[in-house]
Amino acid sequence: MINAHKIKQDICEIGQRIYNKGFAAANDGNITVRISENEVLCTPTMQSKGFLKPDDICLIDMTGKQLAGRKKRSSEALLHLEIYRQRADIKSVVHCHPPHATAFAVAREPIPQCVLPEVEVFLGDVPITKYETPGGQAFADTILPFVQKCNVIILANHGTVSFGEDVEKAYWWTEILDAYCRILMLAKQLGKVNYLNERESRELLTLKDKWGFADPRNTEDYKNCDICANDIFRESWEAAGVTRHAFDAPPPMAPVASANSASALVNQAVASMAAAAPAGIDEDKLVKLITDQVLARLKG
Repeated sequence: MINAHKIKQDICEIGQRIYNKGFAAANDGNITVRISENEVLCTPTMQSKGFLKPDDICLIDMTGKQLAGRKKRSSEALLHLEIYRQRADIKSVVHCHPPHATAFAVAREPIPQCVLPEVEVFLGDVPITKYETPGGQAFADTILPFVQKCNVIILANHGTVSFGEDVEKAYWWTEILDAYCRILMLAKQLGKVNYLNERESRELLTLKDKWGFADPRNTEDYKNCDICANDIFRESWEAAGVTRHAFDAPPPMAPVASANSASALVNQAVASMAAAAPAGIDEDKLVKLITDQVLARLKG
């Protein structure tokens, strides 16, 4: 049985955490929890999320129509409802304006990947939508290219929206993202962001898969991509006005070579260098030297 009052209390608690973290100034932000196929609990409009009471939470249907509650529902509920329509596994959505992540939204700077292990495992690539005026269906539709491939999205010139199996998990992704964006900014001030290499990044993706966290880079469609260069969402950058300014692109990282391609690489290198080698050189030593060098490169 759904305990609606307990869920309302949970919404109020997360609202207070959002407010206390500085993620929702004044009456910013909104939170929803889906409690049935056609019913969603929703925070009210024009009220601080830091001072919510269970009686403030209203009930709406999946069209956005208010069914119950003494206060009017959030004006941005359609964004939440579109996420629920696209993801049957999602039960809660949190939208707010965490300052560091929102700075990336305003700059439309893509979030660098392959920097922090925790971010690789829990978030992965984070997209930035194109801009639309908040509140309408056109604004809600901006998440459509991304919602199946991630659990947190940056809304251009606006803020973030994150979603999960319950309200606390939905909020977690926002907190992780904002902490990461702050770390990136601090590292940039120090002068340099060091990227993980191909091997280190692949190890994290293997752990992510083992722990049951989905990532498009672990699917057949992306297994041969350059995993640290925003391949998953790069095609959306132009339409959204996303470009790199503050952070350099990560170094190119070729796909993991198969045994056949590794062997071919070694054979090509041996043939090429042996042909150019001086007469009388020990051919066995030359082959071993070239093989060791090529394999070392393949391991990253």
